[in-house]
Amino acid sequence: MKFRTGLMFGATALTGLALAFHPGHFSGSALVASPAQAATAPDATPTTNHAETYRLLTLFGTVMDMIRQQYVEPVSDRDLITNALNGMLSGLDPHSSYMTQKQYDDMMVQMKGEFGGLGLELQQQDGHIRVVSPIDGTPGFRAGIKPGDYIIAVDGHPIDGTPLDEAVKKMRGKANTKITLTLVREKTPKPIVVTLTREVIHIDVVKSALYDRVGYIRVAQFNETTEKELLKAYNSLKQQAGGKLAGLVLDLRNDPGGLLDQAVDVSSNFIRSGEIVSTRSRNPKDSQRWDAHGTDITDGLPLVVLINGGSASASEIVSGALQDHHRAVLVGTRSFGKGSVQSIIPIPGNGAVRLTTARYYTPSGRSIQALGITPDIVVKETREDPAFSLREADLEHILKNQGGNQTKAQPRTDLPAIAKDIPNEPPANWPEFEYDKPATDFQLQEGLRIVRFMAGLPSPDPAASLPPAKQPAKTDSATHH
Repeated sequence: MKFRTGLMFGATALTGLALAFHPGHFSGSALVASPAQAATAPDATPTTNHAETYRLLTLFGTVMDMIRQQYVEPVSDRDLITNALNGMLSGLDPHSSYMTQKQYDDMMVQMKGEFGGLGLELQQQDGHIRVVSPIDGTPGFRAGIKPGDYIIAVDGHPIDGTPLDEAVKKMRGKANTKITLTLVREKTPKPIVVTLTREVIHIDVVKSALYDRVGYIRVAQFNETTEKELLKAYNSLKQQAGGKLAGLVLDLRNDPGGLLDQAVDVSSNFIRSGEIVSTRSRNPKDSQRWDAHGTDITDGLPLVVLINGGSASASEIVSGALQDHHRAVLVGTRSFGKGSVQSIIPIPGNGAVRLTTARYYTPSGRSIQALGITPDIVVKETREDPAFSLREADLEHILKNQGGNQTKAQPRTDLPAIAKDIPNEPPANWPEFEYDKPATDFQLQEGLRIVRFMAGLPSPDPAASLPPAKQPAKTDSATHH
């Protein structure tokens, strides 16, 4: 089986790398156009005349009739129109798409943080079902399924070429029932077969831990409850530390994003004043800017943010704002580079359209579209090249990076002195990463080390106490028979 390396983002199951406006999350102005508004919005730059449009619609009807009469099997008009809508939207950019009513309902349930299934975020790529990300702590995550894996069979039945929504239906089922997935993974010669038990998925969007006096908060995605859960976690950490928290590590690695208002609110909990993010739409009157709320819940404690190639959209807004304000030190690898905003426009009874309606810009005016956020201190997860390294720039027909501040960013002069001593990859004797063993997480351990240094606490090298690396076994040069 041959898989193309170019990634086409279409409709997604569960979340998807989307920064979305959707109903009920903003007061003051309506950020989601109604179907009527969408249909009557003035076109500032018309590209066709009515006669040409009529000819093209006639062509559409001709092709549709041809399919009805000559295609090898009967096809419903609804399927033909749905396919046409999908093509029309996905051809614009990788993040615009049409959602059927079922897909829209599933997305709204998932945004509320609870749904049934395996906890896998899936997308369709050239007819193949590809894993975008397993959600922390879910059956898919615990089974070791990785971003970039392709699911080729469910319970032994091939699903290659199956539409995404049908593939998702096959994977869903009653809680506590078993399911077997067959996976294809890069650099793995044989298919991988895993057996999972379905369960109702409760998304723990925020997790926390205390390491001595340094707090750790992991944000898995930005849904309706993210800021509330972050505040709850931070207050718990303060209590555990007896009110003497020394610093904080905010982990945004592999966070695919979510809701814009949540990204603004999370950022505003660490930045006292100034801009968080701005958006620029096709019509200048629709462009907006969001500013900080005037509070810093940590009262200026040292802050490190962890990012990587899976940090996208809303997580890039947060990391970009904290970096531009010099409020945090960013550690890890370059982020995904998704600098666009999608509006979810419901079509009553017929699903919804996810449409790219704006670009967003960090407080310094830079667009990260197809570029990503570069960390202040580069620290790789492993010594090997990552198997999953696709970013926005690798996708087809992406939006151009334009309208932002093109001035080359100057290197920060306020980084802690320990920055020069932080290695950019684990030593050869570093243990293999295990999710439930934080001591094996090299990026986390270096992030904790930096926070401790900034807080004036002992900050030893986490690799200093490791046993020496194993040397390759020597072989006798003689030939044995």
